[in-house]
Amino acid sequence: DRNRPLHVFDADKVQGNLRIHYAKGGERVLALDEEEYCFQPGNIVISDDRGPESIAGIMGGLETGCTSDTTNVFVESALWNPLTTAVTGRVLKINSDARYRFERGVDPEFALPGLELATRMILDLCGGEPSEIVFDGEVPDASRSIALGTSRTEELAGMKVSVDEQCRILRELGFDPTLESDAIVTRVPSWRPDIKGEADLVEEVARISSLTALKGKPLPRPKTGVANAILTPAQRRERLARRTIAALGYSECVTYSFVDSRIAKEFADGRPLVELENPISSEMDVMRPDLIPGLLKAAVANQSRSFNDLALFEVGPVFHGPDAGDEALHATGLLVGSAGPRSPHERTRVVDAYDAKADAEVVISAICSGLRPRISRDVPAWWHPGRAGFMSMRPGHPIAAFGELNPGLLRKVGIRGHAVAFCVFLNELPPSRTRGKSRAALNPSELQHVDRDLAFVFERSVEAATVIGAVQRSSYRKFITDVRVFDEYSGPKAEEQLGKNRKSLAIGVRLQPAGKTFTDAEIDAICADIVKMVTERTGGFLRS
Repeated sequence: DRNRPLHVFDADKVQGNLRIHYAKGGERVLALDEEEYCFQPGNIVISDDRGPESIAGIMGGLETGCTSDTTNVFVESALWNPLTTAVTGRVLKINSDARYRFERGVDPEFALPGLELATRMILDLCGGEPSEIVFDGEVPDASRSIALGTSRTEELAGMKVSVDEQCRILRELGFDPTLESDAIVTRVPSWRPDIKGEADLVEEVARISSLTALKGKPLPRPKTGVANAILTPAQRRERLARRTIAALGYSECVTYSFVDSRIAKEFADGRPLVELENPISSEMDVMRPDLIPGLLKAAVANQSRSFNDLALFEVGPVFHGPDAGDEALHATGLLVGSAGPRSPHERTRVVDAYDAKADAEVVISAICSGLRPRISRDVPAWWHPGRAGFMSMRPGHPIAAFGELNPGLLRKVGIRGHAVAFCVFLNELPPSRTRGKSRAALNPSELQHVDRDLAFVFERSVEAATVIGAVQRSSYRKFITDVRVFDEYSGPKAEEQLGKNRKSLAIGVRLQPAGKTFTDAEIDAICADIVKMVTERTGGFLRS
């Protein structure tokens, strides 16, 4: 009833004197729970001349325990080190009431009063005669004083409590407060080892005054100007990516950072996986190297409930190593099934790589407007080998990936139908070129634009992106506002007309004059320069 663990030996069964010592290791004792325990070096033991008779602070021994025949008892009231008690209990795997209290700290000044109370109870109930008290060690000095500023309760807890009321509360809780200048200096009772500093005293005052008296009020605003931003650039980028993808119609997923190693190895790309020493499940034994595994698992769960057309996304960290700097922040979207609902007015189509590419471009544009990334095909094995790509601003440093997922991977995880994805590497995006939160004002030209269509013949291996890049490198690129491929002529019939392994691409170029309208000669010069750049960079020629 006083939180004071005791142990009672049968004095007639104790051989010689009791002593307290560290175990050397290998000693054994049969405890009161009738289990035998083997001590490890450093455990605290109470022994008599015969050997160990008690596990100090945790449990007594059975051989010297009391029975209905006991007539002489030796009562032990001790103070044990919390750390040593906890370590011994964990090593021996014993949970007892005594261990629970000692390892959390008991009143260091209550060992002797506790012994006196126990002795009084024995005498009242059983009679008998007490002996002199045997002491070992000294009572540690637990006295300490803490100063509580008179205004700290209002500052930390938001409650205005008078100084007299604060002193009254502390005094009735067993403290000894005195008012000194603008602080309440109080002695902490020995039975309150949890009181460490000023904030703990504030908590005591606040809980007695009733936290229900708290009233919400806004934080003070600066007297002049606007409050400084509290989010870092990385946090703002993450929030913008999340809102942008959600606005595209995706549903957000929040998946575990732990995934199954059997699937995670498909996304490791040659890097070692970060394994967990104590996984919560056999299917969550490594840290995720990519967000796609979690989204695929969510897609499988949805398909099993007949939700086959899905648009899921997640923004979060991925892990490539065990250290703090080995994670990266990704924004990933997954599209499964059809691109739109079934309709009597148009044919339903499955999602393709261009859906993922378009969504990735929207996210990149929202974070860093004005970027013109290059497309490369050197994607990892979990992407489709011919229908996926990287977006990069410079070789070897991709800022995003997009495309169809490998069909073999989809079959392995149980996805039915087509699945495409995009992944924007938020850490790799360059800083935004604009400081404002809104785009520049629209400044339309008063002059009529000019559209020109040009058809070229290329080798079949030449990509459309290479052709568009060549056009955009023209000497007159400041007048070129848009370049699009609008037709492709390929196949056996095309090769009969154009030559073996050849195809034709038709591009539309929009020219916007500045200052004055183009003359026919200027338009012809621009088109000639475009043809020259395409020919030099791709090896193609203008189709007649």
